[in-house]
Amino acid sequence: MTSAAGIDLNLLAVLGALLEHRNLTRAGKRLSLSQPTMSGALARLRQHFGDELLVRSGREHQLTPLASGLLPAVREALDQVERTLSLPAEFDPATSRRRFTIAISAQSILALSGVLRRVHELAPGVHLDTWPITTTLMETGHHLLGYDVLFGPEGFRADGDPEVVLRDRIMFVADPANPRLRASADGRWRLSAEDLAALPHAAAGLPQAALVTAALHRIGVTPHVVATTGGWLPLPFLVAGTDLVAAVPERLARRVSGAAGVTVCEPPFGTVELVESAWWHPMHVTDPALSWLRGSILDSLGSLARGRGELAPDPLDEQAHLVCDEA
Repeated sequence: MTSAAGIDLNLLAVLGALLEHRNLTRAGKRLSLSQPTMSGALARLRQHFGDELLVRSGREHQLTPLASGLLPAVREALDQVERTLSLPAEFDPATSRRRFTIAISAQSILALSGVLRRVHELAPGVHLDTWPITTTLMETGHHLLGYDVLFGPEGFRADGDPEVVLRDRIMFVADPANPRLRASADGRWRLSAEDLAALPHAAAGLPQAALVTAALHRIGVTPHVVATTGGWLPLPFLVAGTDLVAAVPERLARRVSGAAGVTVCEPPFGTVELVESAWWHPMHVTDPALSWLRGSILDSLGSLARGRGELAPDPLDEQAHLVCDEA
């Protein structure tokens, strides 16, 4: 395969039509191009990719394995080109009816809920579609084309130039009746290293959970994990009424501790920080609506210093701290 430099981007439309129709004549009709022109374009594409792309099978043509693999990315790229060319020159949040698609982790959505409410105040006609982040989003940048912005844990993707949007830390949750719970001199509930070594654990099956395991190992604790969940959110509810303990992000723990009926406890290993970042595809940078959305979110979070912002204290979190500490 040769470099993309010097390749006519009109070939992208030709490639898309050929992969979709698998026939020079039908693809040419779709693009209003003659068969000799399509034949020449196919020859250039074959040279570029070093692959036949289309091979005859009886009276029909079939895609080569490489061509089949290219088809989803080509579709996404053509869709993005169409969206880019149809973008308005300006964006007015007060009158816009734009629909934004956001991929977001459970940890982020709890912290960003107030920010998203603020977005709706500024742009009442805007619609926000939010979807959970998935492991497929870690694979290639092409998946980002399907979203306007993605919020997830630091390191969730290896590409791009993510914007740090909030910071959190690990706490533990336990049932209030757990006999291992101790209140320290400052009134906060704590679990010692000995407690965490003796108690069974529930854990999230997430990459960030490795940070907890490493912190426990540093204080000589090998956690006995007897239950695993697909994310942080179920853990407080799983722990309630049992002798289990679980490590969860503090914001989530404070928000759901009352509903789950659990106590939030300080860990014995100090601060283990969790960082949430925002990603977007480079092709989205010039969209005025997305520039406004990103700016609004970062302004609301107090993250004007690019890549180094921290979430301002949440009044609900502060109130939850008081409730927990006085319990």
